[in-house]
Amino acid sequence: MAQDRERDEAQNVALCASLSVRWVQGFPRQNVHFVNDSTICYPCGNFVIFINIETKKKTVLQCMNGIVGVVATNVPYEVVAFSDRRLRPLIYIYNFPGLTRRTKLKGNVLLDYTLLSFSYCGTYLASYSSLPEFELALWNWESGVILCKKSQPGIDVSQMTFNPMNRHQLCLSSPSAVTVWTIERSNQEHYLKAKSVKLPMEDGSFCNETDVVFPQSLPKDPIYGPVLPVSAIAGLVGEEAETFRPKDGLYALLHPTMHCWTPTSDLYVGCEEGHLLMISGENLKVTVLNKIEDGPPRVGRNFVSPVTMAYQKGGVLASGIDGFVYSFLIKDTNYKVEDFLEVEGPVEHLMFSPSYRMLLIQTDKGSIYIYTFDEEPTFEKLLAACDGKFQATDFITPGNEYCMTLTQSGEVCVWGIEDGACVSRIYLNIPATVLACSPSSLSAAVGTEDGFVHFLDIQDVESPHSVHTAYLSESPVQHLLYDQRGMYLLVGTSEGHVFVINAKPSSLFQILGFIEVGKGILQISTVSPLETDVVEVMVLSPLPETGRTRLEIFTLPKILPQVSASFADERGRLRDAFIHKFVYEIEHALSSAVLNFQSNRIYGFCNQVPYICSYLLPEKEHSGICILKSYQKVQSKQYGPGMLSLSPHGLWLITIAKCGILCIRDIHTLETFVQCRSHSHQGHGIQSVRISMDGQSILVNGKDDSTLVNLRWRQFGGNLANEILEYSQQLSTYLKNTMDEENDYLSVAKKDSLDLGSEPEHAINENVRLSVDSLQEELVKVDNTAEIPWIQQKSQEAIKNEVKLFSNKRKEIKRGIKALAKTILDMMEENEAVDNIAKLEQQEFGLDLEELERLHDESEEEVAKIRKDAEMQNLAKRYLAELIKEECWNSMAVKGRALKCFHIPCVVENFPMKERTDEELKELKRVVQQKKIEAECLKLQKEIVEVQSAITLVKKHHEEEDEEEEEDGTTKDTNLPNYLLGSLSTDFRVHTSLLSSQLELHSREEKINQIILLKDIIYKVKTAFNSEFDAAYKQKEIEIARVKENNVRIQEIVLDLELEESIWQPEFEDCEKPERTLIVESTEITAQRHINPWQKAKTELLVTREMERLLLSRGPNTRRRALMDMMGGVLEVKKEDILRMVIPQPAFMSKPDALWSEEERKQFKAYEKKVKELNEERDKYRKSLETEMKKLQNSIQESTQNFDEHLKRLFERRVRAEMVVSQEELKINNLVFSLMLDEEISSREAFLNNYLARKQEEKSQTTEAIRKSREDLDMYKEHYDNLLAEDKVLDRSFKKEFSEIPSHQVDILYKLFKRRPRIHKQKVHSDTTSLVPFGERPGSGKLNKDAFAQLMKAMDDLDSINNMPEGLDPSVWEHFCMTRRAKVENEQKVKQKAAGLIEMVAFLQRRTEDDEKVQHEIEKVFHELILLQEDKVKFQLNLTIQILLKQGQVELENFQLLLDYSDAILINKNIIEDLNSVIRTQGQKKVASMMESKEIHKGIFQIEWEHKKMEMEMEDLNQKAWDIQMLFFSRDRQKYLNEPNYETLIAIQIGIMEQTIAVLDKTHKKNVENCKKLLKKLRRCSNQKDVANYTLSCNLREELVAVSERKDICNAVGSTLTCEKIAKERYENMMQHQKLTKISKEQAEQISILQAEVERLRMKTFPALVQM
Repeated sequence: MAQDRERDEAQNVALCASLSVRWVQGFPRQNVHFVNDSTICYPCGNFVIFINIETKKKTVLQCMNGIVGVVATNVPYEVVAFSDRRLRPLIYIYNFPGLTRRTKLKGNVLLDYTLLSFSYCGTYLASYSSLPEFELALWNWESGVILCKKSQPGIDVSQMTFNPMNRHQLCLSSPSAVTVWTIERSNQEHYLKAKSVKLPMEDGSFCNETDVVFPQSLPKDPIYGPVLPVSAIAGLVGEEAETFRPKDGLYALLHPTMHCWTPTSDLYVGCEEGHLLMISGENLKVTVLNKIEDGPPRVGRNFVSPVTMAYQKGGVLASGIDGFVYSFLIKDTNYKVEDFLEVEGPVEHLMFSPSYRMLLIQTDKGSIYIYTFDEEPTFEKLLAACDGKFQATDFITPGNEYCMTLTQSGEVCVWGIEDGACVSRIYLNIPATVLACSPSSLSAAVGTEDGFVHFLDIQDVESPHSVHTAYLSESPVQHLLYDQRGMYLLVGTSEGHVFVINAKPSSLFQILGFIEVGKGILQISTVSPLETDVVEVMVLSPLPETGRTRLEIFTLPKILPQVSASFADERGRLRDAFIHKFVYEIEHALSSAVLNFQSNRIYGFCNQVPYICSYLLPEKEHSGICILKSYQKVQSKQYGPGMLSLSPHGLWLITIAKCGILCIRDIHTLETFVQCRSHSHQGHGIQSVRISMDGQSILVNGKDDSTLVNLRWRQFGGNLANEILEYSQQLSTYLKNTMDEENDYLSVAKKDSLDLGSEPEHAINENVRLSVDSLQEELVKVDNTAEIPWIQQKSQEAIKNEVKLFSNKRKEIKRGIKALAKTILDMMEENEAVDNIAKLEQQEFGLDLEELERLHDESEEEVAKIRKDAEMQNLAKRYLAELIKEECWNSMAVKGRALKCFHIPCVVENFPMKERTDEELKELKRVVQQKKIEAECLKLQKEIVEVQSAITLVKKHHEEEDEEEEEDGTTKDTNLPNYLLGSLSTDFRVHTSLLSSQLELHSREEKINQIILLKDIIYKVKTAFNSEFDAAYKQKEIEIARVKENNVRIQEIVLDLELEESIWQPEFEDCEKPERTLIVESTEITAQRHINPWQKAKTELLVTREMERLLLSRGPNTRRRALMDMMGGVLEVKKEDILRMVIPQPAFMSKPDALWSEEERKQFKAYEKKVKELNEERDKYRKSLETEMKKLQNSIQESTQNFDEHLKRLFERRVRAEMVVSQEELKINNLVFSLMLDEEISSREAFLNNYLARKQEEKSQTTEAIRKSREDLDMYKEHYDNLLAEDKVLDRSFKKEFSEIPSHQVDILYKLFKRRPRIHKQKVHSDTTSLVPFGERPGSGKLNKDAFAQLMKAMDDLDSINNMPEGLDPSVWEHFCMTRRAKVENEQKVKQKAAGLIEMVAFLQRRTEDDEKVQHEIEKVFHELILLQEDKVKFQLNLTIQILLKQGQVELENFQLLLDYSDAILINKNIIEDLNSVIRTQGQKKVASMMESKEIHKGIFQIEWEHKKMEMEMEDLNQKAWDIQMLFFSRDRQKYLNEPNYETLIAIQIGIMEQTIAVLDKTHKKNVENCKKLLKKLRRCSNQKDVANYTLSCNLREELVAVSERKDICNAVGSTLTCEKIAKERYENMMQHQKLTKISKEQAEQISILQAEVERLRMKTFPALVQM
């Protein structure tokens, strides 16, 4: 009951507790702004941070609705505006320095504001939003209303600024455009008007763009109709036609990066390409400023384009990405670049303070520098940014003074808890991941992505340093956690290893072992109560394949460092039995889990649903995996993956999540008693949270917003504070001795490293000294084995031990393997010697069957992959072939083929044709039917008009019927001649009567019908030619068949005559039979065909069966064999066999003639007679065969030549057909062109009509605006006149009101009535005036109010009783004062009204000008429409016709054809021929008269020619004389000719030259002697320098020996501890060595210079042989 009562009291206190922000640490990602002359601000996460430049004090303003968007400041009013980033964002206006909200602006923006900008004077605030509105809005921020807004779809603006000299001008720039907006005002109405700046091209030149709407420079084409704009050709009729540019007409323009205003309302714009532009504020004319190079080029600079600019007097300050600030001195259209300042990194933003005494410089990392313009300029760093976002943070024990942060690049910073000031920094230069501070010592651990853990000594927070490094594994370190008592450091890696390290520095941070858990560790939690001797550790890891979560809990005893060898195996893995490891699983996914201090309950944050659950651990021990069920479930208002952590005393459960809200809950009820929103979900929430030991401070680190927030308790007391403070005191007392010992150890180690090599000044315990020595030895060992992780070292040691243990067994196995390998090699050699049938494959000798199977599977997979790729490629090629075949072959009704002649190189091709579609046939049928109906109607109209008799009508009717009956059999020619028809289609018997005359094609429908009919004519012409081609093709087939038949007989004759003649055999080629190209023959395949084994076996079986069948079918054939033996295989002798017949010789012919008998001689004579007869028969038969062969060959030659002649005629027919097709296609193209031009004219007309409609609508709007402005002006003028009248009434009624007093007093009061106080303007310091380039800026509403308040204050002084005239009644004076004050107030109202009236008159004038401009545009459109309609009518009447002309009828020289037929007409050729005959007769008469005059003038020409010849001869002789006179003679030649003693003169000159050479030789020798002396002197100096260098080298060698000795001593004692004394000596030696090296280099350079001088002097005295 007492515990419940205490818990209730704690809850009641907790309900009153709350958290507040103590300080925020973050660095600017956006531009920094001045709030006033001494304060700057920038957004950071959910906060706006203000920094006082003088005191460096920070003030924080929190945005309660999430992350801060964009920020803007107004210096005169000292207000700050910022937007939040949420759905439908708001703009907040806060006062400074009070930081009270002044107003809240709510617009219609859906997603985000990208830019905010205040006008310098006035109450204007401009905002710009991005997707989806792209809206520019103008606000009155004091009243919180939108004055006007304008949308620019798709345009992202990068910079927006008001003109400092004119609050009604606004400039918006983007990377592609610069737009100047003008704010126009009429009373309370505001309007935004934009003007785009025409930017030059990338090279700085300007392109002359033509007007797209009304082009003025389009050429006129008298033949092909009017030339229209590109938008009309493209068919555009809407608003896009006004901005349409063809691809060829697009030019790459400059890309603006930054702009700034000048006091003359001009703009300076910096471009990405490096150009600097000046834009006039009046007419927006762009001038490209020229850069003047007056110095050497800047080596190593990377200034390409200005990233930021700030205006100053005489130019601008600009910066690029090279870390320099440049000063651009601008004069007229030129500028010069000078170096102004160098910064550490690239500069992102420059800004002057309001007084222009300070220049703010912001780098890309977020550092802020202030450059002060004083007599002695100063440059200081106001804010030093960290290198990257905060990766981790933690308190330095006990957590009430300092904390530490870590960045991803390895920068460790120490911050003060109270003020957030940076105490110190240390750069580890490593990719760091996590940070943890030890509770038991002033040390910290840093984990890296390389698997290292660096231990830092942080006793001296101003100079932390690394004392030890542990290389655990190659996988990144993801988790670092000390237990509550600081005994152990738990290190979690990505591979699922949890390393246990002794956290005490006195143990040299000994690695005790590691535990294997699941990969991807989510969290490590520890419980280390003060009253126990164990540390409970829980590791949370996911099971993504099952959607569950695994929890592994193990125990680390306090005596683990003493018994670590027995707890771990040889590889360093802690045994599960000794650490009591238990595994649990939860059926759903958790993102975080912690173990309570009683070790009986687990708290988990669900990953998928917003619940916090608690799970009870079973009291009984178990084996295997235990499934935990949720015991308690509480819904959380936090969303997104969350993290849990316990307070130091274990009674608070701290939860963070992606939503950015920090909640502190009671551990028993899980109810939230404190929550604070320090971050937002736009920055992906909170990354980590740390709470100090006493619970007074909480550090919250953002995930992506780079913000570190320190929270403190606003109301903190009662049991809520007593419990944690009591636990903090107990833990501090418990850890005090341990901390003192470990800190003393660290101090001793540090001091020993500082005093290395000398005896300590005070006595130190011997045990401590021994431990320090052992620490140094351990560090040396660590350095020597730094490249190998600890886990690999343990693995290698275990392997070495196993090798030693099983060395004998290994030797036996090796010997067995060697014997087995030898046996297998012998078997392989024996296998090579056997036959191929008995030979085994190489892989069958492999003993590793698994490896063989794996290799076989890999090869099979590779083969299958290659086969599949080949099949897919073949499939793709087949598919492509099918597409091509379908498109170019199968779809053709008439396949394209050719015919070649037999003997001449002539080829005739047919017309490939596709089948006409049903739509085309239907359209053709419709047109034909329509033409027939029109023809019938025309005939009927003629009959009705002529009013013929009934008989004539009947007769004509019968004639028409007869003609209709004969129409099917005969073709009807057109009445038009060929030259008007425009083609020779009638030569192919094509019906052209349905064609319309070319002179009658005016309407669009007629042209389309004509095109359809012309296409039909082309189809018929091609069909007619193809029929003739098919007949010729069939004829060639017949001829080839006939030739083949004759060639059979010729082949027989050639064989009989045994001739070696080749027989000509014609064949069809591939072009004649193209279908053969689609079939692949077996002979075309060069690659060997792949045959499967089953196909091979099947083929062999079929061959065997075929051979057996043949053998069975033949059998024994005795009759055939006998016939072959006796009669040569024939039963009778044919005539063809005569040539092969041979009469056998008698047997006695083998004997000599003398031995023959009489009978034998008779037989010989008979034999000779038979031989002679046989030869005669052979000759007769041979001649008959030769005659037959010649006859056959002549027949073949004649038939093929006849075919060639026919094919030649077909070729001419083909040319004729192509001519007809081209003529018809030309007519079709002319008609299509006319249709396209008609469409373009229609598009242009539609565009002009739409444009006119828009302009008329704009005209109505401008008229309405003028009307409304005039009404407002009249009403306003009426009010102004009333005020003015009231003012005059007050002036006139003054004497009437004071008529009761004497007149002299009235005169005095009237003078006082007219008197006005003088308002003393604030004097501006001359220094400030000289610095501020904008000077005095125009007044605003605030300044007017201030001036009026000062006037009223001055009126109070005038109303004083001291200024009352003598003798005046005080009541009268009071009445007078009231009247004068009313008069002054009325005058102020009149002034204000007058200013408003002037503004409204100017607004009305601008609206009138806009209306006149729109009216001018409308008149221009009307004029353009009239011209277009005239062109359209002219185009429809002036037709393009095609006329056939005979060759030679029109002769033109050099094809100089005039195409201007504006005054030409078509007439009959008979008229021309008659006129030509008359001209020819007259010409003959003129020729006769010319022949007579020719004879007369012939003599005259002869005489003139002779006279001209004489004149030319005379000119030739004069020219030769002139050439002789002008012949060039040099002085030497003249002297040679004029001087009588030329040789004597030459001898004298030679003597003078010899004397000159002698003098030069003497001078040269003297100079050489001087140079030798100087060289000897220099060599003497060089020798002295060499001796000095040698001495220095000896000293250096001795120093190196000393350094080596010291290094050995250092290595013996410890190499990692540093010593300032040794470092100083090394530095001095190094500087001395560098100095000597520099001196020797300088001397060497001097010697080389002197040697070069000597060589130059020596070469100078050599004689120079110059070729003349």
